[in-house]
Amino acid sequence: MKSPLLLKFYIGFSFFYLLILLYNLENVAWYLKGLLIPILWLAVYFSEDFPSKKILLGALLFSWIGDVILLFADKAEIYFILGLVAFLISHVIYIILFNKQNKPDVPKNKGAFFIGLGFILVYLATMLTVLLPKLGDLQLPVIIYALTISTMLLYAFSGYLIWKKPANNYILVGAIIFVLSDSILAMDKFYEPIYKSSFFIMLTYLMAQYLIVIGILKLNSVKTK
Repeated sequence: MKSPLLLKFYIGFSFFYLLILLYNLENVAWYLKGLLIPILWLAVYFSEDFPSKKILLGALLFSWIGDVILLFADKAEIYFILGLVAFLISHVIYIILFNKQNKPDVPKNKGAFFIGLGFILVYLATMLTVLLPKLGDLQLPVIIYALTISTMLLYAFSGYLIWKKPANNYILVGAIIFVLSDSILAMDKFYEPIYKSSFFIMLTYLMAQYLIVIGILKLNSVKTK
């Protein structure tokens, strides 16, 4: 299986997994969750070489570690914290990845950048205002995590302003959906249960990872079809 075929297989397997969640077959989904990101990892691994390939593989690896650890989050809170740490590392690697992409000699629209920064800061302030009273001992870890995913989104937006199309669109939309996925998870766990939260968390998460991967591959002129 070469990279484009693996990417298609990821889409198909993700669709199958989401159907299982939609029909409340959580016991089956538990065994399949750990197989999803490895397919995407392999698609990147077997793709053509490009300068930041190992960084992307690292981000996907820690995402997978987070997925596996969170499977046991209902057993003890330590698993949730360890899963949070794994995803924190993944987001830090994504920040490094976005920063390592080619920066064309194109003047950045400073007005657009500060507008985007303003929206991200409003999101961050809103989420922390809503969640902090509910967090208890997890206040500091969640604040650090929220700052990190907001920084990841800012780097994606900053790149969006200068990277070539359509790669910049894929990466930015992927980053936004990733933040949305984390936000749904946080609201469901700490604020108020969300109907079919597992489905919506995984739907947005799987979409986000795919879009970021496709965007990075396209940005580095790697064939994806």
